[in-house]
Amino acid sequence: LPLELWTLILRHACTSLSIPDPLDTSQPISFLTPTHLHRSHYAASMRQKCNFSLVSKRWHSFTQEVLYEFVWISCAAQAKALALTLLSQACQYAPLNPTKEVMIGCQSGRYIRRLHIETSTLERCDPTDLRTILDYSPRLLIYSDQRSIRRSLYASTAEKYSDHYSSPQKLLSALAHPNNNLRRLSWTNYDDASFHLHMSPTLRSTSANLEFLELTFVSANPPHRFPPSIGLPVHLSGDLDPSAHALALPNLRSLKVTLDNDAFSVLSTWSMPRLVNLSVVSADFSYAGEGFAQFFRVHGSILNQLELGHSSSSIEEHWLTSSAFPLLPNNPNSQNHNLSASIPLAKWCPNLTQFVCSADAEWNWRTPDWIAPHILLPAHPTLEFIGIRDIDLRMLSDLEVVPDRIHRDLTNEAPFFRLKGQIETLLGLPQGLPTASSKPFPGLKYVRDMSLGSHLMRMGRSAIEGPELRVVKFWENILESCKGQDVWLEDCYGVNVTRRDLGKVK
Repeated sequence: LPLELWTLILRHACTSLSIPDPLDTSQPISFLTPTHLHRSHYAASMRQKCNFSLVSKRWHSFTQEVLYEFVWISCAAQAKALALTLLSQACQYAPLNPTKEVMIGCQSGRYIRRLHIETSTLERCDPTDLRTILDYSPRLLIYSDQRSIRRSLYASTAEKYSDHYSSPQKLLSALAHPNNNLRRLSWTNYDDASFHLHMSPTLRSTSANLEFLELTFVSANPPHRFPPSIGLPVHLSGDLDPSAHALALPNLRSLKVTLDNDAFSVLSTWSMPRLVNLSVVSADFSYAGEGFAQFFRVHGSILNQLELGHSSSSIEEHWLTSSAFPLLPNNPNSQNHNLSASIPLAKWCPNLTQFVCSADAEWNWRTPDWIAPHILLPAHPTLEFIGIRDIDLRMLSDLEVVPDRIHRDLTNEAPFFRLKGQIETLLGLPQGLPTASSKPFPGLKYVRDMSLGSHLMRMGRSAIEGPELRVVKFWENILESCKGQDVWLEDCYGVNVTRRDLGKVK
């Protein structure tokens, strides 16, 4: 058989039918996919590939492309080992005085199609090693940095971001090289305050091919917070010329951003006609800032799926404690219930059908009979799907604050009263809703628990003592409420929760 056919056979033999192909870019990235499956699937696939490579010398040569096409770096030592491997192969197989093209064509880096870097805080990778890997990976399609590149906290700003071989600008320029065909990019900005000024020019060379973009801001210092009424800082407002930062991303379909108000202002000048999925977190909590508002006014009408990363309680706490918003009677920002009115997401995103929020919602004393799923989106006419994250954390935290007599009673579901109220609000069950004439989400068809921990608690396989009957009883009541409103209740895998499954746990 030819080598191409052997490679195809081995690739299919190491791929699970239940997990999407990690190299497939034909479908847009959805934020509903359970992320905890990725690591375990990669480890199982690599074990199978290594076993195939040990069959014979011939099979070893057949598996090289399959082995290197997807690289997951989980510690600094792995990044250094890969960089040294690529360098040694280039020096070993290249002729005397080779060109860089010849060196790249003679080593395993030409097989790397996807590079994922996800390490612990103490195991972050050396940027010099990553630059070497990028230089010898000419066919890279997918690059993902999950806050895993080491940066010095003690170097000056000039030393951090100088014109160096492994500086952040150089790494991003290496990824956005015109010869690359990068389709998906997850980039983390490490405390570079001027990142919003140079990200558009840097991405311009590869913008035509990008289908997924993730931008994350990580700062060692607390973020600067500006009042929403101010908009852009004075020292930056003159630099944000829309014509200078305009960027065309004709194929971008999914965008995930953790940015501040300034960066949102830059993103509002971008052209993204095919954008359908958006996950957004404001790094400086400026959800009422002009940059955040302008972004949704420009791009909100084409969105189909939206995830808001901050929970309602976090946003409310910031608004109540920030010195930029004194609690004065005549201040429109003094009451958190006015936040949703000043940020009309339902109006800006009229075609939204899928929404993901957190389970950490709080009571609003002005509407004590209901709890909005998220303070920024209390209602929407076309929403069909709502996913709720961190239900397990919410349930565990609620159990910690109840009296001992209730905690010892495993059949008492009183600790979950607020969470039950939040979920029932999605269904329009509580009396006294703000929209008395109709449900807040009249088109709702699916409610999904997106927490793996909550799924294990519901199935009686969690670390808490149990199975606790109150957890099962809580979900039985939620399931009954969903059934009465013709809404499907799903677990984190997208499978329907049934009374039969809950009955097996008792």
